[in-house]
Amino acid sequence: MNPFVSVHDHYNIWKDVAGIAGNIFAFGLFVSPVDTFRRIIKSKSTELFSGLPYIYALLNCLLSAWYGSPLVSTGNTMVMSVNILGIVFQITYISVFITYAERDKKMKKLGLLLAIFSLFAAVAVGSLFITQLVTRRVFVGCLSGGALISMFASPLFVIKLVIRTRSVEYMPFYLSLSTFLMSTAFFVYGVLNSPPDPFIYVPNGIGTLLGIVQLALYFYYKDKSPTSNREPLILTYA
Repeated sequence: MNPFVSVHDHYNIWKDVAGIAGNIFAFGLFVSPVDTFRRIIKSKSTELFSGLPYIYALLNCLLSAWYGSPLVSTGNTMVMSVNILGIVFQITYISVFITYAERDKKMKKLGLLLAIFSLFAAVAVGSLFITQLVTRRVFVGCLSGGALISMFASPLFVIKLVIRTRSVEYMPFYLSLSTFLMSTAFFVYGVLNSPPDPFIYVPNGIGTLLGIVQLALYFYYKDKSPTSNREPLILTYA
């Protein structure tokens, strides 16, 4: 048996395991806002909740799903599948938000949604005009990786708020845990890619570090603050 082939196959197995784990953890992340939207449906009002995190998450999922597609990169089926799942959840959440939003909010969110789909269509169609697959992968990878890094960096505002208020009220434990587990899984997935994929492991590595910080803060301040029962100020998705 060729030892190099066996090692390659071994890496592929662990890569697939990491990808499957990432999809499972991402599902937990995607369902975290369900209580918020259940409340919106029950009260038939969006109250003071913001729809912006879900619209931004939709753009991130669209770009990442396109990067994981065979038309852009090879061997990233798990990246494509998890983001397709994310797209379904975000469109569902946005639809509920728009349904119960006041007229002004409704029109603004519809305008933003149109802008998001237009931007994604421009990126997707434009990238197909790049004939060299390597160049196309770098182009889409930079956009998707940049969007993912900015989304993983957004909890910095929540971290600052937790330290200032000494309260984890706006940083739910399971949201932080799901973010950490999903980021770690896809960091491993990107490292085990052949060759290692920086457009996957770099942003998810940052997400892993921020997840560790959030969990550390949660356990430090959890006994000093009331039980978290508010909507997260910032929502992160892979």
